[in-house]
Amino acid sequence: MTAGPVILVLSALGMETALRIKADLPEASIHGLEGRVVGADVHFGNFGETIRQQYQTGHPIIALCSAGITIRSLASVLGNQGAEPPVLAVADDGSAVVPLLGGTTGVNVLAREIGRTLEVAPAITTSGELRFGTCLLNPPSGFQLQNPGDAKTFIADMLAGKTVRIEGDAPWLRDARLPLDDHGELLIRVTTEKVTPLKGELIFQPEAFADPSDAGRKNGRLAVVGLGPGDPSLMVPAVKQELQRAEVVLGYETYVRMAGPFRPDQTVHMTDNREEMQRARHAFELAAAGRFVVMISSGDPGVFAMAAAVVEALHESENPAWHAVELEIIPGVSAALAAASRSGAPLGHDFCILSLSDNLKPWDIIEKRIALAAEADLAMAFYNPISKPRPWQLPRAIEILRHYRSPDTPIVLGRDIGRPGETLRVITLAELTPQQVDMRTVIIVGSSLTRSFDRTEGGKWVYTPRWYGTKPKT
Repeated sequence: MTAGPVILVLSALGMETALRIKADLPEASIHGLEGRVVGADVHFGNFGETIRQQYQTGHPIIALCSAGITIRSLASVLGNQGAEPPVLAVADDGSAVVPLLGGTTGVNVLAREIGRTLEVAPAITTSGELRFGTCLLNPPSGFQLQNPGDAKTFIADMLAGKTVRIEGDAPWLRDARLPLDDHGELLIRVTTEKVTPLKGELIFQPEAFADPSDAGRKNGRLAVVGLGPGDPSLMVPAVKQELQRAEVVLGYETYVRMAGPFRPDQTVHMTDNREEMQRARHAFELAAAGRFVVMISSGDPGVFAMAAAVVEALHESENPAWHAVELEIIPGVSAALAAASRSGAPLGHDFCILSLSDNLKPWDIIEKRIALAAEADLAMAFYNPISKPRPWQLPRAIEILRHYRSPDTPIVLGRDIGRPGETLRVITLAELTPQQVDMRTVIIVGSSLTRSFDRTEGGKWVYTPRWYGTKPKT
């Protein structure tokens, strides 16, 4: 099952059309522009951010606005043609339905369905579909094309005049306008057998027989993923794929909500951030029972996040079913890297990342590591710098830094990088105070070589050169 369609509405007139569409697409949700649309299921403030997020999480998109606005808003995230969800532009008054993206994932099927609802002919421009009345790449529910990579050439051959014969029962093609011939050069075969397609063949299988990688699977899968800093455009494609295929999703509530929305057929378990080992064991229990499980972290799962807890839980277990689980850890963009990229390249040379939280390690160890890293002249990134229960650790860390670093050492303060409330400040070590920082801030401390200079548009660039000591000759 794919993610449900999202209908994006920008006006009151569009809302009327959206309700007509949803009457025939009850699985769809209506997202309306805040302040202009009344009665939507969900409201949004920024159209561009919203449509990109929905596109990147795999939702078919029905945008009640111009095709130009839709394409321009998605331009920065367009990627793999075969993986993109259907995207359509529909006129506010329902007078036009224009399929834009997702020719291989059913956009024309959806366009025809909406066209019937609105009683208009969809503006389908795909040459194969116009001539033959069907999309061979997108069979109906219950069937799957086994060799989609061969379909483009197959359709081109039909357009060039080659005829086709059909073996097996393909009921969805009965009303199509294929160039059928009992001795056709091309072959469409519908079979439950595992066969290797030959040149000029398309192989369709009933879905019950179509996924040999999963058929008879006794062991489940556990993917530990990192969402990145929060911006969907900074989430790696492999993570998006895991979120789509997951049967069960686990994680700290804040991060799970960042990764959503989820389909009705996906089970979601949200827990407190302090329950890492219990969450990891729960994930293995579900995966060992044959489920496809995703464990969510923000940033990178291997940096102060869930990957370590998951691997530790496996190490501690003697359960052979847990060790038979297919475990994969998929990286993400960590907060320090996101903040560094916004400011330039402060981590351009050797650096280390330290957590100032003493919940899981003694403070004297943290102090020692800060001092040794400072003495070694490493650039540093501090995670978990301060909280209400821990108000004194950051002042002590600043005191240690000032013993080894000059007052004009560049400091980068990145808060909620990649999220709507993102802020970035570049100051000096002399200016750094605990009042400028909270738990959602990552602090980057420059080395003795780190430099900063003014940006034309305001603020500062920061970088640590890759040379050390004497600058190399150019």
